[in-house]
Amino acid sequence: MSEIDFDGNRSYRDERFAAVEAFRTDRAKVVCGYFDPGQFIPVHAPDSDVVISVRSGAGVVREGDIEHDVASGDVVAVEAGTSRGIRAADDTRLEALLVTAPPPTDAEHGPVKRGLKRNEFEPNGDDRDDTGDTDETFQ
Repeated sequence: MSEIDFDGNRSYRDERFAAVEAFRTDRAKVVCGYFDPGQFIPVHAPDSDVVISVRSGAGVVREGDIEHDVASGDVVAVEAGTSRGIRAADDTRLEALLVTAPPPTDAEHGPVKRGLKRNEFEPNGDDRDDTGDTDETFQ
């Protein structure tokens, strides 16, 4: 059994949310997500299911056109292929455990990387990479 030390993995970044991979197989990926107020994972639609368990704080989970206000103890599941994103409230940190199955590919995280570089929660429909940079901004 793999133990996930959510508190021991805690990490925050000034420029964007922190995602600490806690477990991974070919079938599933578990990430501890730490968001300062207003930080987010941009809306994207990978071909994997996700379960988001909010451990503390508050924010919004986007599921298609629906925004779910979430707080500590809430759990949201989003089906593969459905647009989704996570944003911390403007006045509090958000900590969540994210389980995806199967793990998204690097290509599926392209919109996340572009959204973070552009500081955009919502996709703008422009898939080009402004910088040509291949730096991994989402892990």
